[in-house]
Amino acid sequence: MTIFRTPDARFANLPDWPFTPQYLDISGGLRVHFVDEGQRDAQPVLMLHGEPTWGYLYRHMIGPLAQAGFRALAPDLIGFGRSDKPLDRSAYSYAAQVAWMRDWVEALDLRNIILACQDWGSLIGLRLVAAMPERFAGVALSNGGLPAGEDAPRAFAIWRAFSRYSPVFPIGKIVAKGSKRGLSPAEIAAYDAPFPTRASKVATRVYPSFVPLGDNVAVPDQIKAWEVLEAFNKPFLCCFSDGDPITRGGNRKFLDRVPGTTRVAHRTLHGGHFIQEDDPQGFVDAILDVAKAGS
Repeated sequence: MTIFRTPDARFANLPDWPFTPQYLDISGGLRVHFVDEGQRDAQPVLMLHGEPTWGYLYRHMIGPLAQAGFRALAPDLIGFGRSDKPLDRSAYSYAAQVAWMRDWVEALDLRNIILACQDWGSLIGLRLVAAMPERFAGVALSNGGLPAGEDAPRAFAIWRAFSRYSPVFPIGKIVAKGSKRGLSPAEIAAYDAPFPTRASKVATRVYPSFVPLGDNVAVPDQIKAWEVLEAFNKPFLCCFSDGDPITRGGNRKFLDRVPGTTRVAHRTLHGGHFIQEDDPQGFVDAILDVAKAGS
């Protein structure tokens, strides 16, 4: 397997990104990059990014959570950010990404975790919760879901086709378009930083095709995960945004099926799909609500 590691120089002087990189080798010889701020014995908050972003998405949340007394963890998924990027498309799958992140969680022996997730971070994170619910204390979910064979919404079908067939894939501009506040040129460049070549973008372009909508190989695993979530009675807070056409209304399924949703007051955040850019404090406050409800 040919692996690409983005040169460190690409990450120099990124705006609002003062964090020291941490690395951990997992199975298959792959290296995961992550941010790890706050006291090591504090309750961990695991912030999982989606696609086509990386841990930089959580830069305005990491510091406030660490200052509030939590251990703020923001890993880069394999294929994203400073983590290793296999260049062969066949190296990637939904199941593989869940397994890689499970290896990372278990290697750090994280427990009493609050999961904060959005986009693909929710597809991966909620599968982790279902696979090892004893390690998780609660969930704050924004603009994401756990699809299990539903029809693809029109907006998502357009996005999936674009990611697969477009001759160009301007990641920073895609993130900017999915947020409401307007990103600076330097912030847009920071989202582009991990992906200096066309080949290095393979994961960002393939993951939309893995979302288990319709007849998809991952649907049976999703159904099993839902069975666990339907018995998950720890705090589960939905904090979807008021301006995301792709995930609008996606909170209803969780409110109807996950018993832990009755333990917290849910929130509407203000912004677009990438809510971490538009309303990071609202997302932090939702995480704090989960922590209080579980204490």
